[in-house]
Amino acid sequence: MGLRAFGVIVLGALAFLAWGYANSVRDPIVRRASFAFADWPAQAPPIRVALISDPHLQGPDMPPARIARIAAQVAAQKPDLILLAGDFVGDRSLRTCDYSDAEIAAALRHFRAPLGTWAVLGNHDHWRDGPAMRRALKAVGIPVLDNRAVRIGPLTLAGAGDTHTENENIPALVRSVARLPGPTLLFAHSPDIIPRLPPRFGLVLAGHTHCGQIVLPLIGAITSASNYGDRYRCGVVREPGRITVIGAGLGTSVLPLRYGALPDWWLVTLGPRS
Repeated sequence: MGLRAFGVIVLGALAFLAWGYANSVRDPIVRRASFAFADWPAQAPPIRVALISDPHLQGPDMPPARIARIAAQVAAQKPDLILLAGDFVGDRSLRTCDYSDAEIAAALRHFRAPLGTWAVLGNHDHWRDGPAMRRALKAVGIPVLDNRAVRIGPLTLAGAGDTHTENENIPALVRSVARLPGPTLLFAHSPDIIPRLPPRFGLVLAGHTHCGQIVLPLIGAITSASNYGDRYRCGVVREPGRITVIGAGLGTSVLPLRYGALPDWWLVTLGPRS
Protein backbone atom coordinates (compact mmCIF):
# COMPACT_ATOMS: atom_id res chain seq x y z
CA MET A 1 0.00 0.00 0.00
CA GLY A 2 1.37 3.39 -1.01
CA LEU A 3 1.86 6.23 1.42
CA ARG A 4 -0.83 8.29 -0.31
CA ALA A 5 -3.38 5.48 -0.05
CA PHE A 6 -2.53 4.98 3.61
CA GLY A 7 -2.99 8.68 4.25
CA VAL A 8 -6.40 8.64 2.58
CA ILE A 9 -7.48 5.70 4.77
CA VAL A 10 -6.31 7.45 7.95
CA LEU A 11 -8.06 10.69 7.02
CA GLY A 12 -11.22 8.77 6.17
CA ALA A 13 -11.15 6.98 9.51
CA LEU A 14 -10.61 10.24 11.39
CA ALA A 15 -13.47 11.89 9.49
CA PHE A 16 -15.74 8.95 10.32
CA LEU A 17 -14.91 9.21 14.03
CA ALA A 18 -15.38 12.98 13.99
CA TRP A 19 -18.81 12.51 12.38
CA GLY A 20 -19.83 10.00 15.06
CA TYR A 21 -18.69 12.32 17.85
CA ALA A 22 -20.51 15.28 16.30
CA ASN A 23 -23.67 13.15 16.21
CA SER A 24 -23.27 12.27 19.90
CA VAL A 25 -23.08 15.92 21.05
CA ARG A 26 -25.74 17.44 18.82
CA ASP A 27 -28.99 18.78 20.24
CA PRO A 28 -31.44 15.92 20.78
CA ILE A 29 -34.40 15.42 18.48
CA VAL A 30 -37.83 15.97 20.03
CA ARG A 31 -40.03 13.01 19.09
CA ARG A 32 -43.77 13.18 19.64
CA ALA A 33 -46.59 10.72 20.19
CA SER A 34 -50.16 10.79 21.51
CA PHE A 35 -52.07 8.01 23.25
CA ALA A 36 -55.66 7.85 24.48
CA PHE A 37 -57.10 6.06 27.51
CA ALA A 38 -60.66 4.74 27.69
CA ASP A 39 -60.66 5.34 31.47
CA TRP A 40 -59.32 8.89 31.40
CA PRO A 41 -61.18 10.86 34.11
CA ALA A 42 -64.08 12.98 32.86
CA GLN A 43 -63.26 16.68 32.51
CA ALA A 44 -59.52 16.07 33.06
CA PRO A 45 -57.42 17.81 30.40
CA PRO A 46 -54.69 15.96 28.48
CA ILE A 47 -51.18 16.05 29.94
CA ARG A 48 -47.80 16.20 28.24
CA VAL A 49 -45.09 13.86 29.49
CA ALA A 50 -41.40 14.26 28.68
CA LEU A 51 -39.35 11.03 28.61
CA ILE A 52 -35.65 11.70 29.25
CA SER A 53 -33.32 8.69 29.35
CA ASP A 54 -29.66 7.74 29.51
CA PRO A 55 -27.91 11.08 30.04
CA HIS A 56 -24.68 9.28 31.10
CA LEU A 57 -23.04 12.36 32.58
CA GLN A 58 -19.31 12.15 31.80
CA GLY A 59 -16.68 14.10 29.91
CA PRO A 60 -16.20 15.25 27.30
CA ASP A 61 -19.56 14.69 25.59
CA MET A 62 -22.05 15.12 28.46
CA PRO A 63 -20.99 17.74 31.04
CA PRO A 64 -23.56 19.33 33.36
CA ALA A 65 -23.65 22.45 31.16
CA ARG A 66 -25.01 20.38 28.28
CA ILE A 67 -27.71 18.92 30.52
CA ALA A 68 -28.74 22.47 31.44
CA ARG A 69 -29.07 23.38 27.74
CA ILE A 70 -31.17 20.29 27.04
CA ALA A 71 -33.36 21.02 30.07
CA ALA A 72 -34.06 24.46 28.62
CA GLN A 73 -35.07 22.81 25.33
CA VAL A 74 -37.42 20.51 27.24
CA ALA A 75 -38.90 23.39 29.24
CA ALA A 76 -39.67 25.26 26.01
CA GLN A 77 -42.08 22.45 25.07
CA LYS A 78 -44.00 23.00 28.36
CA PRO A 79 -44.34 19.39 29.57
CA ASP A 80 -46.63 18.82 32.54
CA LEU A 81 -44.57 15.90 33.84
CA ILE A 82 -40.93 14.82 33.35
CA LEU A 83 -39.74 11.22 33.65
CA LEU A 84 -36.00 10.49 34.01
CA ALA A 85 -35.52 6.87 32.95
CA GLY A 86 -32.14 6.05 34.45
CA ASP A 87 -28.46 5.65 33.59
CA PHE A 88 -27.44 9.00 34.97
CA VAL A 89 -23.78 8.02 35.46
CA GLY A 90 -21.20 7.32 32.76
CA ASP A 91 -19.35 4.09 32.12
CA ARG A 92 -16.33 4.78 29.93
CA SER A 93 -12.82 4.18 31.22
CA LEU A 94 -11.52 6.78 28.75
CA ARG A 95 -13.32 9.92 29.87
CA THR A 96 -12.02 13.37 30.68
CA CYS A 97 -14.25 13.95 33.69
CA ASP A 98 -16.15 11.78 36.14
CA TYR A 99 -18.98 13.50 38.04
CA SER A 100 -20.08 12.71 41.57
CA ASP A 101 -23.64 11.67 42.40
CA ALA A 102 -24.25 15.13 43.87
CA GLU A 103 -22.98 16.86 40.71
CA ILE A 104 -25.16 14.63 38.53
CA ALA A 105 -28.24 15.27 40.65
CA ALA A 106 -27.57 19.02 40.62
CA ALA A 107 -27.51 18.94 36.80
CA LEU A 108 -30.72 16.90 36.58
CA ARG A 109 -32.41 19.41 38.86
CA HIS A 110 -32.73 21.66 35.79
CA PHE A 111 -35.54 19.40 34.56
CA ARG A 112 -38.69 20.90 36.07
CA ALA A 113 -42.41 20.55 35.34
CA PRO A 114 -45.67 21.47 37.10
CA LEU A 115 -46.52 17.85 38.00
CA GLY A 116 -42.95 17.13 39.04
CA THR A 117 -39.86 15.29 37.86
CA TRP A 118 -39.67 11.59 38.74
CA ALA A 119 -36.89 9.06 38.22
CA VAL A 120 -36.03 5.39 38.10
CA LEU A 121 -32.47 4.11 38.31
CA GLY A 122 -30.63 2.35 35.50
CA ASN A 123 -28.10 -0.46 35.48
CA HIS A 124 -25.13 1.95 35.48
CA ASP A 125 -26.52 3.78 38.49
CA HIS A 126 -26.81 0.51 40.40
CA TRP A 127 -23.35 -0.64 39.28
CA ARG A 128 -21.83 2.48 40.82
CA ASP A 129 -24.01 2.88 43.95
CA GLY A 130 -27.78 2.83 43.60
CA PRO A 131 -28.63 3.95 47.16
CA ALA A 132 -26.19 6.88 46.90
CA MET A 133 -27.75 8.03 43.62
CA ARG A 134 -31.22 7.69 45.11
CA ARG A 135 -30.20 9.89 48.05
CA ALA A 136 -28.59 12.48 45.77
CA LEU A 137 -31.73 12.74 43.63
CA LYS A 138 -33.98 12.98 46.68
CA ALA A 139 -31.81 15.81 48.01
CA VAL A 140 -32.60 17.93 44.93
CA GLY A 141 -36.31 17.11 44.96
CA ILE A 142 -36.41 14.25 42.43
CA PRO A 143 -38.15 11.18 43.89
CA VAL A 144 -37.03 7.74 42.69
CA LEU A 145 -40.08 5.63 41.91
CA ASP A 146 -38.55 2.14 41.64
CA ASN A 147 -41.27 -0.53 42.07
CA ARG A 148 -44.01 1.75 43.31
CA ALA A 149 -46.78 3.97 42.01
CA VAL A 150 -48.23 7.39 42.83
CA ARG A 151 -51.28 9.33 41.74
CA ILE A 152 -50.39 12.47 39.76
CA GLY A 153 -53.28 14.53 38.45
CA PRO A 154 -55.50 12.22 36.36
CA LEU A 155 -52.76 9.61 36.04
CA THR A 156 -51.42 6.69 38.03
CA LEU A 157 -47.66 6.82 37.47
CA ALA A 158 -45.66 3.64 38.15
CA GLY A 159 -41.89 3.18 38.07
CA ALA A 160 -40.14 -0.17 37.60
CA GLY A 161 -36.78 -1.11 39.08
CA ASP A 162 -33.99 -2.04 36.69
CA THR A 163 -34.26 -5.60 35.41
CA HIS A 164 -30.62 -5.97 34.26
CA THR A 165 -29.39 -5.59 37.84
CA GLU A 166 -32.30 -7.61 39.28
CA ASN A 167 -33.77 -4.60 41.04
CA GLU A 168 -37.24 -5.04 39.56
CA ASN A 169 -40.04 -6.21 41.85
CA ILE A 170 -43.15 -6.81 39.79
CA PRO A 171 -45.31 -8.13 42.69
CA ALA A 172 -44.58 -4.97 44.70
CA LEU A 173 -45.32 -2.83 41.65
CA VAL A 174 -48.65 -4.60 41.10
CA ARG A 175 -49.63 -4.17 44.76
CA SER A 176 -48.81 -0.47 44.65
CA VAL A 177 -50.82 0.09 41.47
CA ALA A 178 -53.81 -1.93 42.74
CA ARG A 179 -54.48 0.71 45.40
CA LEU A 180 -54.78 3.47 42.81
CA PRO A 181 -57.31 4.12 40.02
CA GLY A 182 -56.34 4.08 36.34
CA PRO A 183 -55.32 5.19 33.77
CA THR A 184 -51.80 3.87 34.35
CA LEU A 185 -48.46 4.86 32.82
CA LEU A 186 -45.37 2.79 33.62
CA PHE A 187 -41.83 3.97 33.03
CA ALA A 188 -38.73 1.83 33.33
CA HIS A 189 -35.07 2.07 32.50
CA SER A 190 -35.05 -1.01 30.26
CA PRO A 191 -37.88 -2.37 28.12
CA ASP A 192 -36.79 -5.93 28.94
CA ILE A 193 -39.23 -6.00 31.85
CA ILE A 194 -42.20 -5.67 29.49
CA PRO A 195 -42.96 -9.33 28.61
CA ARG A 196 -43.43 -10.11 32.32
CA LEU A 197 -45.86 -7.28 33.05
CA PRO A 198 -49.59 -7.90 33.66
CA PRO A 199 -52.19 -6.36 31.31
CA ARG A 200 -52.85 -3.24 33.40
CA PHE A 201 -49.55 -1.81 32.22
CA GLY A 202 -50.74 -1.05 28.71
CA LEU A 203 -48.45 1.92 28.08
CA VAL A 204 -44.74 1.78 28.95
CA LEU A 205 -41.97 4.35 28.42
CA ALA A 206 -38.34 3.20 28.55
CA GLY A 207 -34.77 3.86 27.48
CA HIS A 208 -31.54 1.85 27.94
CA THR A 209 -31.03 0.70 24.34
CA HIS A 210 -29.82 4.05 22.93
CA CYS A 211 -31.74 2.84 19.85
CA GLY A 212 -28.59 0.86 19.09
CA GLN A 213 -26.28 3.93 19.30
CA ILE A 214 -24.21 2.63 16.39
CA VAL A 215 -26.51 1.63 13.53
CA LEU A 216 -24.66 1.15 10.25
CA PRO A 217 -26.03 0.97 6.69
CA LEU A 218 -26.64 -2.62 5.49
CA ILE A 219 -25.33 -3.98 8.82
CA GLY A 220 -27.88 -2.42 11.18
CA ALA A 221 -27.41 -1.99 14.92
CA ILE A 222 -24.16 -3.36 16.34
CA THR A 223 -26.06 -4.14 19.54
CA SER A 224 -29.55 -3.50 20.90
CA ALA A 225 -28.53 -3.76 24.61
CA SER A 226 -31.69 -5.83 25.03
CA ASN A 227 -32.13 -9.53 25.65
CA TYR A 228 -34.90 -9.40 23.05
CA GLY A 229 -32.75 -8.16 20.18
CA ASP A 230 -34.46 -5.63 17.92
CA ARG A 231 -37.91 -6.25 19.38
CA TYR A 232 -37.55 -3.36 21.83
CA ARG A 233 -34.63 -1.53 20.29
CA CYS A 234 -36.23 1.78 19.36
CA GLY A 235 -39.34 3.87 18.89
CA VAL A 236 -43.00 2.99 19.27
CA VAL A 237 -43.62 -0.76 19.59
CA ARG A 238 -47.22 -1.94 19.35
CA GLU A 239 -48.10 -5.39 20.67
CA PRO A 240 -51.47 -6.91 21.61
CA GLY A 241 -52.72 -5.00 24.64
CA ARG A 242 -49.62 -2.87 25.03
CA ILE A 243 -47.73 0.08 23.53
CA THR A 244 -44.09 0.74 24.39
CA VAL A 245 -42.05 3.85 23.61
CA ILE A 246 -38.25 3.41 23.68
CA GLY A 247 -36.07 6.50 23.46
CA ALA A 248 -32.54 6.79 22.05
CA GLY A 249 -31.54 8.79 25.11
CA LEU A 250 -29.19 11.72 25.47
CA GLY A 251 -25.74 10.32 26.21
CA THR A 252 -23.49 7.50 25.06
CA SER A 253 -22.06 4.29 26.45
CA VAL A 254 -18.65 2.64 25.79
CA LEU A 255 -17.76 5.11 22.99
CA PRO A 256 -18.80 8.77 22.56
CA LEU A 257 -20.08 7.98 19.06
CA ARG A 258 -23.50 7.76 17.42
CA TYR A 259 -24.39 6.64 13.92
CA GLY A 260 -27.96 6.20 12.71
CA ALA A 261 -29.36 6.68 16.24
CA LEU A 262 -29.23 10.36 17.14
CA PRO A 263 -29.88 11.65 20.68
CA ASP A 264 -33.55 12.21 21.40
CA TRP A 265 -36.25 12.69 23.99
CA TRP A 266 -39.98 12.05 23.71
CA LEU A 267 -42.91 14.36 24.33
CA VAL A 268 -45.93 12.10 24.85
CA THR A 269 -49.45 13.54 25.09
CA LEU A 270 -51.95 11.51 27.12
CA GLY A 271 -55.68 12.09 27.18
CA PRO A 272 -59.19 10.69 26.75
CA ARG A 273 -60.35 8.45 23.95
CA SER A 274 -62.71 10.30 21.64
